[in-house]
Amino acid sequence: MKASYYLPEEELVQKALKALVEALDPIETTRFLSLPHTRRQESVERHRQWQATLDQEKFLEQVFSPEDTGA
Repeated sequence: MKASYYLPEEELVQKALKALVEALDPIETTRFLSLPHTRRQESVERHRQWQATLDQEKFLEQVFSPEDTGA
């Protein structure tokens, strides 16, 4: 079994950029790298937002209603 190791960051960046340029082209690579990064929403905040729009009665009915087996 071959031992695993991490590439040095400099080499990793060089290989990744080379792969992007080969797969896309320099313009599209630059465009891809310039795309805005969306901030990941914290899970508790996301859950609270979901709860705020939740119709509790409808939700509980969906969860606890017997499933339609199609029979």
